[in-house]
Amino acid sequence: MRKKKRKKHTKIITKIVLFSGILIGGEIGIVTIMNCNVPEKRLMEYMKYIEKGEYEQMYAMLDQKKSSMNSKEEFIERNSKIYEGIEMSDLSITDITVKRQENGNAAVSYTTNMQTAAGNVEFTNDAVFSHDWTGYHLIWQDQLIFPELSATDKVQVTSEEAKRGDILDRNGRQLAGEGTASSVGIVPGRMENREDTIKKLAEYLGIGADEIEDKLKADWVKADSFVPVATIPKIQEVDLLTVNPDETVLEEKEKQDTLLKIPGIMLSDVKVRTYYLKEAASHLVGYVQAVTAEDLQEHKGEGYRTNSVIGKTGLETLYEKELKGTDGCEICIVDANGNKKSVIAYEPKKDGEDIHTTIDGDLQSTLYEQFKEDRGCSVALNPYTGEVLALVSTPSYDNNDFVRGMDNSQWSALNENEDRPLYNRFRQTWCPGSTFKPVIAAIGLKVGAFTANDDFGNEGLAWQKDSSWGDYTVTTLHDYAPVILKNALIYSDNIYFAKAALKIGADQLMQSLNQIGFNQELPFDIKMSESQYSNTDKIETEIQLADSGYGQGQILVNPLHLASIYTAFLNDGNMIKPYLHADGGSTSGEIWIKDAFSPQIVSEVMEGLEGVVNNPEGTGYGACREDIRLAGKTGTAELKATKEDTSGTEIGWFTVFTTDRDAKNPILLISMVENVKDIGGSGYVVEKDKAILDEYLGNE
Repeated sequence: MRKKKRKKHTKIITKIVLFSGILIGGEIGIVTIMNCNVPEKRLMEYMKYIEKGEYEQMYAMLDQKKSSMNSKEEFIERNSKIYEGIEMSDLSITDITVKRQENGNAAVSYTTNMQTAAGNVEFTNDAVFSHDWTGYHLIWQDQLIFPELSATDKVQVTSEEAKRGDILDRNGRQLAGEGTASSVGIVPGRMENREDTIKKLAEYLGIGADEIEDKLKADWVKADSFVPVATIPKIQEVDLLTVNPDETVLEEKEKQDTLLKIPGIMLSDVKVRTYYLKEAASHLVGYVQAVTAEDLQEHKGEGYRTNSVIGKTGLETLYEKELKGTDGCEICIVDANGNKKSVIAYEPKKDGEDIHTTIDGDLQSTLYEQFKEDRGCSVALNPYTGEVLALVSTPSYDNNDFVRGMDNSQWSALNENEDRPLYNRFRQTWCPGSTFKPVIAAIGLKVGAFTANDDFGNEGLAWQKDSSWGDYTVTTLHDYAPVILKNALIYSDNIYFAKAALKIGADQLMQSLNQIGFNQELPFDIKMSESQYSNTDKIETEIQLADSGYGQGQILVNPLHLASIYTAFLNDGNMIKPYLHADGGSTSGEIWIKDAFSPQIVSEVMEGLEGVVNNPEGTGYGACREDIRLAGKTGTAELKATKEDTSGTEIGWFTVFTTDRDAKNPILLISMVENVKDIGGSGYVVEKDKAILDEYLGNE
């Protein structure tokens, strides 16, 4: 009995569910029929399908017997090519008016508004609907797309490429601009031996033969087509006519001449983005590349097309919005013979802006040439105005290779190079070593921890505070007296500045460093790593504090930030804000941090900094000049796992600057080399910076 009741109960539930389904289905059908019987709603439904690119749904709404299109395939091809070709978006219709006609047909007038590649398009049009027992159906004609469009007409989209703006140095010299390269390619119909031709070209370009074959198989390729395979540097005649032509240029010229003797291979001039300082400024200027699908999605609506380029690194990406410009575009209707009938929309091109920088191209190149074999970086600026004169990272790479295209072997060579030529060193933070001592000196004087004439006592060449430090000691290289600030800077005394840091105290030191830009973003065009005094949020131990006093411990400083701190020693204690865009700063110098130090403190620290370069005992004496007064500070930072480690590296620094505000070419230069161990320490950097200053300053 229970089983029978359970079965009967189940049957009842099933019937209810089925009946509910019929009711729900009926309601949906009623709604659909109601929409079909309102022509203006049918029009709006059709327009929504256009906006979404749902062409099959559009076709399903047609009166297929009365519409002019023969098949669904033709309808989809016609509509998709036009709407997608003009880059239609944001389509809307307004001012909808329904007009009844004979035999139940209806005409709906409306105004269309849409965005296109050539800007906004607006027009008034009519849509005609037939009617039967199922509702209204659109009678499609070509005029529904554009009123002037007939079945034999085409919609033509013509674009005019905007010129990308140049990047210029302070003297108007091009750092980036339009140049000429050579496009190497094949004319298929002229090849005598296809396999041999492709093989030789592949060997020359360092790419696979199958890659060339793929290009030759493209749908557009005909016998007389020039099929570009790669872009290579153009050999300029002027380079060949010099007294001593570059060997690499001569070798490349010989290779190209041999290549051109092969039937079917040709070279053609092509306009490309060119970087005139090449390796010397690649980390600064950056490069452009063809947009990717991700770029197009990310920058949708910003005027990029599949053949556009976009800045990928450096100034090219920093000023992308200003540099790119806006391509011109015309959308018009042409007849079967190609004659223009009417213009639907037109937007003139707008070339990109030129970016004028504060960079001195000659100084940038000179710095690169001096340090190109070293792992390091240099920054130079006018310490009174904040104009950045050079930003160099070495070793480097030729940014033109990214524009012309690199084969796999070139890309692998760059990425696998242990010297990391792609690594931008001037954006990073580094252990500053003794270049940090003037900062500690100024802070100590500011907080009243000591005076410039306090004698810290001669401790010899090794010292520790007390036995609580165990076997840890601070060492220095020179024995001198009296042990006062001026001499401590000249002799670069680690023990003096370890004591100075302890006198200042961890809390006061951290607070003072935060006040001059530590643990905050440098206000500069290019994002730099933030300087720090600890790997945590504070200086943890007494030994760490002592090491911080001479620029070690966990102190890490960005070179441009360090340069900005040094500007305080030339501007009555005010730190000057660095800038790169020629229109982005003041020639009188914009103060970043006011009263970082007092004029009295500046005077006392400067006495030592001038001695570093001009006193024969100074560690920077190698840069001393008779005609121009210089000051500065050397630095050597040891990087090793333990105190006993003898295999660690040494970072070499030299900070040097002109002291006369009225100097013809005022400059503050900081150079850093990652490993100067066994090649002269900081003296190696002093020697190279001296050569740079000799060229830059000349004889004033």
